This record gives sequence, C-alpha cells and structure tokens, in this order.
Amino acid sequence: MVTLPRLVVAAPASGHGKTTIATGLMAALSRAGHRVSGHKVGPDYIDPGYHALATTRPGRNLDPHLVGEERLIPLLLHGARAADLAIIEGVMGLYDGQLGGEGFASTAHVATVTRTPVVLVVDVSHASRSIAAVVHGMVAFDPSVRIVGVVLNKAGSSRHAEEVAGALESTGLPVLGVLHRDDGIVAPSRHLGLVPAGERADAARALDRLAGQIAEKVDLPLLLGLARSAPDLDGAPWEPAAQISAASARRPVVAMAGGRAFTFRYAETEELLRAAGCDIVTFDPLADERLPEGTAGLYLGGGFPEVHAAGLAANEPLRGALRAAVESGVPAVAECAGLLYLCRSIDGRPMVGVLDADAAMTPRLTLSYRTAVVPADQLTGVAGTRVTGHEFHRTTVTPAYANPAWLVDGRPSGFGSATLHASYLHTHWAGHPRVAQRFADAVHAHVPRAARPEVSLPPATATTTAPSPDALRWHGDQELTDGLVDFAVNVHDAARPAWLTDALARSLDDVGAYPDPATAATAIARRHGRPGEEVLPTAGAAEAFGLVARARAWRRPVVVHPQFTEPDVALAAAGHHPEHVLLDPGGGFALDSAAVPEDADLVVIGNPTNPTSVLHPGQTLRRLLRPGRVVLVDEAFMDSVPDEQHSLAAIPDPGLLVVRSLTKLWSIPGVRAGYVLGSPPLLAELRRHQAPWSVSSGAIAAMIATSADDALAEAERRTTTIGRHRRVLTDGLTELGVRHVPAAAPFVLAQLGAGARDRLRSAGYAVRRAGTFPGLDDTWVRIAVRRPETTRKLLATLRIEGPWT
Repeated sequence: MVTLPRLVVAAPASGHGKTTIATGLMAALSRAGHRVSGHKVGPDYIDPGYHALATTRPGRNLDPHLVGEERLIPLLLHGARAADLAIIEGVMGLYDGQLGGEGFASTAHVATVTRTPVVLVVDVSHASRSIAAVVHGMVAFDPSVRIVGVVLNKAGSSRHAEEVAGALESTGLPVLGVLHRDDGIVAPSRHLGLVPAGERADAARALDRLAGQIAEKVDLPLLLGLARSAPDLDGAPWEPAAQISAASARRPVVAMAGGRAFTFRYAETEELLRAAGCDIVTFDPLADERLPEGTAGLYLGGGFPEVHAAGLAANEPLRGALRAAVESGVPAVAECAGLLYLCRSIDGRPMVGVLDADAAMTPRLTLSYRTAVVPADQLTGVAGTRVTGHEFHRTTVTPAYANPAWLVDGRPSGFGSATLHASYLHTHWAGHPRVAQRFADAVHAHVPRAARPEVSLPPATATTTAPSPDALRWHGDQELTDGLVDFAVNVHDAARPAWLTDALARSLDDVGAYPDPATAATAIARRHGRPGEEVLPTAGAAEAFGLVARARAWRRPVVVHPQFTEPDVALAAAGHHPEHVLLDPGGGFALDSAAVPEDADLVVIGNPTNPTSVLHPGQTLRRLLRPGRVVLVDEAFMDSVPDEQHSLAAIPDPGLLVVRSLTKLWSIPGVRAGYVLGSPPLLAELRRHQAPWSVSSGAIAAMIATSADDALAEAERRTTTIGRHRRVLTDGLTELGVRHVPAAAPFVLAQLGAGARDRLRSAGYAVRRAGTFPGLDDTWVRIAVRRPETTRKLLATLRIEGPWT
C-alpha cells in the first residue's frame, strides 16, 4: 500500500475555471515548500504544460481510454514519485466522459478508480443560491464519487459570495476559498483552446501572480487536510524499463521536435524511449538549422505548426535536412502537427515536403476519441495491431492518405511505411508500449550516415593523467593583449542592462554593513521554484568548486572532461587527486555514464560544457546519480540555452548539486556572483567551509536583480540573440569545411589544426587555446560567439589564412 495525499479538481462543466484553480493550487503549494505532482484527466497536452511550470515536474495525463483503466494507479504513482502531494485536474464536467460510454474516461471515473477526493470549482458569476442546488446534485448523482469541498470562482462581491456560501451549508461541504471576478488570471485562448505555456513569455510571471491569489484566498491547510484523507493506494508505480527493452548496446539518438511550434507530447514517451536505449535530443524547428548529430530516429509530436507556419517555412535548411533524413530511411513518427509539417505546404506556405499532400485550416473542429487498427505491417506495428487514441485539430490534409497508417473506425487514415508513420491520431505509448518498442527497435537498427570523419583520439576512459597545474589554471582572459579582437573570453559581448547597472550602483549604499545573502537566496529560490534552504549563494562558481572540494575526504573524485578546469584545481588544492573520464570526440563528446567508475563518490561534469559547448540530455546526467555519490553539474552557461533545456536545477535529489554563475550572460565578470542548488544536508556541508561574508553586497544585488521577472524576459531575449549570432559562426565554419562541435553554449569548439591559435594571433584575433583542457590537444580552439559583423571578419580571415585541418 502506498500513501499519497491527493485531490481531484473538478467542475460542473467546462469554463468554470478548473485549470486556473488547479494550476494556481499547484503553484501555491509548491511555493509553500510542498513537492507537488500535477496530473490531468483526459488527453489534453496544454494544461499539463502549465502544471509543469507550476510544479517544476513533468505534467502527466491520466486517461483510461488511452492507457487502460488498469494503468491509472501505476501511472499516478509513477508521476508522483518523491512528491508529497498530487493534484489531478479534471476534464469537462465532473461526470462527462466518452460519448456513449456512460461516463467512461470522465473525471468521476478517474477519481473513483484512484479513490481520490474531489474539490469542485464552481463559477458563481450568474447565480447565487442556485449554486447550492447544482452542488447538491453533483454530490447525489453518484455516491461513489467523494466530493469534499468547493471553491467559488468569479464572485461579484463579498455579499454575493456570502449568499452562495450560506446556501452551500445545506450540502455539508466546506467552502475552501473564494476568488472574485477581478482576481482571475487566465491564459489566452485561440482555435484549439489555451495558448500553451511554452509559447507565452509571460507565463511564469502570470503564474506567480495566480499563486499569490490562491495562497491568499484559499484555505490551503484545510485543503491539505482533505488531500491527506485520501486512502492508501494498492499498487506499484509504472516502470518504463519493465515495458520495453533495448535492441542493442548502442544509444542511438532520437531527435524530438520541441520549441514553440511543437509543445505536445506525453512525458512517458521520452521515458519509454530512454528505457529502450535511446538518447533523446530536442531540436527546435523554428530555430535550429540542423538535426542533432547522429540522428537515428525522428519524433515529431503535436503542436501548432499552422500558427508558426511562416517561421517553419523560413527555416529552409532544417526543412531540407528533415526531408533528406526521412527519404534516407531514418525512422520517423509524426503525430498531428508532425503530419502537417511533413506535408508539402500549410495554407500555401512550404513545409518539409516528404508527404505528397497539402494541409489547410478549416472552420471545423475535429475532437474525438478513436480506436485504430494497423492495416499492414509498418513502423508502428504489424497488421491487425489495435490501439486507442484521440484526434484534436482544425486542419485537413489533402489527399488524406496513401498507404494508410491506420484504419480509424474502419476508414483509411494517415501515411504509413516501414520507416514512416504520419497521422492525425495521438497515442499514449504508456498504454501501447509495443508501439514504442517497434519504433525503438527500428531506431537501433538504423545506421546514420557518417556526419564527420573518424578521429584518432581515444574513446571515453577513466585516467589519472592530468595536464600540469599551470595548464589547468589557464583562462581565456590570458589570451588577450592590446590590439587583438576578443574571441577568447566567453562573456557575452552585449552591454549590461541599465537596471542591472543601477542595482549594482545602489549596492554601494550597503557596503557599510556586512553582507547578508538571505534575500538573494530567497530570490533565487523563487526563480527556480525551490525552497530557500536549497540555495547557497557563493562568490562565483569558483568558490562553489572550492567548497565542494573541501566538504569531504573524497575517496575517488572524478571529473568528466573536456570541461572547465577550475574543479580540478580546487580538488588538487584540497589534497585530492581527481581522475578524469575523457569523452570521445568521434562521438561528439557525448556522455557515456558507464565510463564513470562505479565507486566514484564525486562526479563533476559541465552542462552545457566548457569548452565543447555540448549539452548533455538531462536523463543521461541523472543516470550518474546513485546512493553514496555526489554529482556536481556545472551549469554556468545554462542560462544561455533556450528554455534551459536539460537543466537539472529543478531536480531534487539528495546527491545532486547544480552550480550556476551570473558572470557570462550578464557581462559582469568583475562581480563574483554564483550559487549552488542542492539538498539542505548537502548544502550544510558546503556552508561549513564558506568564509564569513564571502558574498559581496554587489553580488547579492546582482543575484536579486537577475532573478526578477523582467530579468528572465531579458535573459530570453539575450539567449535568442546568442543563438542567431552563433549560427553565423557555425554556418561560416561549415562553409569553410572546418570541423566543429554542434554548439549549445555561447562558444564553439573548432578543430583548426596545430598552430592555428598562433596564426590567428598574428592576424589580430585572440581565441582560446584548447590544449590546456584534458582530452583535447592544440589542434582545437574555442571561439566565443560575437556580433555578426565581428564574426564575419574572423571568418574572412580564416578563409584567407586557410586551409584549416
């Protein structure tokens, strides 16, 4: 039996404010220190996006049509691992389910199966005492559904709310809270419902306002008491590894569409593919001009390509790369949005063109559960395979099929072959793991075409050999001398925002007192959605590395290289002898967690890594975690990654430390400002070695300023700019035939050949030599991302000074 406090948030009908109240409760409870797991009844993708934003955990769906009634409790327990509370948002009206199914797949159905108490959200804007009759009817309709409280939404006045609450006394249900008409904070809508959180730059700020309203106007202690009244559950959490297996020892890459145009996919899809031995790398069809290195499979999920058709059409390089990949036999699954993207066009705008069909918007909404059968052996199954799914779109594809992917209610639908599946049908692979297995097997069987030449450097190994101490202490600023153009220092070349300069100037008013970083810790905690005790402000990342080095008598510390060398220096200064795991250049410096010695008690790795600019998948990093080991992830450049993909900053684990630095993105290397995120016991070990008042008043001011809502919006703009400027550099290097590592950070690692650094210095350019990094030699250089006009001058020099080998 498993104890899990939980509540379902339901309503008499759609439009009463379930998403607003449910998401607000998740956010308010998370900010109060609870670990909240968010769930959604039904197939909806958009609401779980807001749940994820509120809880910093993946939003999950509970839908008996998609996954089977028997999997509801296992999936609930899986999603709620390490949580102390689950909030389940309902769908439509409490008793509304699949048409003709007598309430099957309704909120009431899920609440009954999971034995979860229900809180009703009721819009009272157009009634008063009649609300009590509605609630009484909801309670009496099915006694097996346990309704335990009511939240009144959109009350017109305090007197109006009192009238409704008084009438509800006859039901015996407590009124848990009242929100007034002018309190509501709702997400904007469009043709398929709410605008996804991933498309709203203001989503986090709106959620913070909503959390404050909920905390003020809902009785959270009473609500928690009702959640704790939920009976224990008889079942075990769903395990992806128990549903699927890996077809080979390789870890092939599945490129998964993400970004603003492709926000729809179930969290369990990724988990199943990872359990099947695949590495998931997300790419943005609006921004990325190339597929991830080594792509052996494609997953194009749902979203809004019709809204972003102009941006998708403008990214001609990626459209060409996708077309070439699919036509070369890379296994590809495309659901709904993916189907539209693979067509020749959407509303006349050119798309990938793999499918001999065109897509167009229509006034008619298609929204329905479906049962589908595979008509002939193909990528997603053998003939006769039966699955359940749903459709949700306002578009049409003409012609609708050729070699159909499915027979949906007996009618051909979609496009299917041995390597391609494209259709409108959304399926939840947790309910149909054989579909995931078949796709994963095809990915393992596919051998991607070599994207670059083989190299002679060794694969990932553990070694105790290290460069000299002087080499490890080499930094990019040492490359600079008067007269050289700076491509060596990895600090963003934009001017500081005026509000940051003002905050630093105001901090001078505080230098007469000893600095107290508590307010900075609070601001950083809010920024990452973590309790304040899980934040330790530091005098930059360098201090953090020193604290970790001195925290324990490490038996076998390991540093994964190539990466920033300061952790090595700190460990050596503390009397340790760190071992190195050297990642293979031929494999794109991808992390092989198996290369890390099993008995390593400290593992240090960067993400994205300095100097390779490689972004390791978050799930791959989490494989390093185990009892008795501390994993330190240096995320000094993570704030330059769009949406901070694969960050572990929000992951609570007793052995995980995440280090951040404010130096790079905000152009303040003279202000030593950073912080560590981790469990309170682990941070307490670090704090014991921290010198009093090591964090200056200026650093505290910078931490507070850069954690504010306006700063996060500015960070997003800077990150977008960095991405555009980086593409100028990488496209130029590609055109010159210069081998370089696909980059996620504000710098690019390029292999120009021996003596390249000195040749560039003679031509007036400073780049960072790479031979001081373990695992690299002097054929490599690190090139910082700069403004396009400056970068083009460097590229012109490379063209003149070449060839580069």
